[in-house]
Amino acid sequence: MKLQAKYFGEVDYMPEDVVTFSSGPFGFEEEHEFLILPFDGSAGALLCFQSVHTPALAFVAMNPFALLPEYAPVLQPHELKELGVADSQELGFYVLCVVKKPVADSTVNLKCPIAINPETRAARQVILEADGYEMRHPLAQFSQGEGAPC
Repeated sequence: MKLQAKYFGEVDYMPEDVVTFSSGPFGFEEEHEFLILPFDGSAGALLCFQSVHTPALAFVAMNPFALLPEYAPVLQPHELKELGVADSQELGFYVLCVVKKPVADSTVNLKCPIAINPETRAARQVILEADGYEMRHPLAQFSQGEGAPC
């Protein structure tokens, strides 16, 4: 299958590459199917959630563990059940990034990660109840280790 991606041009993909949200990301509840496309040179830390049905809709996302190795999202029982797992550690997590100029002013949303069951490709954006995670955490506050900036 092919789609026109916002940042990547024409992309070939297989149906099994699609991650499916039962309810789309916050503010885009009608969007249910996305591809996760890595940006070149980011070693998988900087990604794009590209809508399968709306070519202009794409979100820049990051692997939160590349920024904050001690990041420990914990989902509620009903969220775990919806994703088909017993424990949050069975899931993959991504955080959305708001890219600004200069890049150091960019922010990541650690409070509302996207959780994905890697086996079923089921996805859900959640709001973590734990304190300490912000919706607009400045990227500049993270060390410039191996994590790729937004």
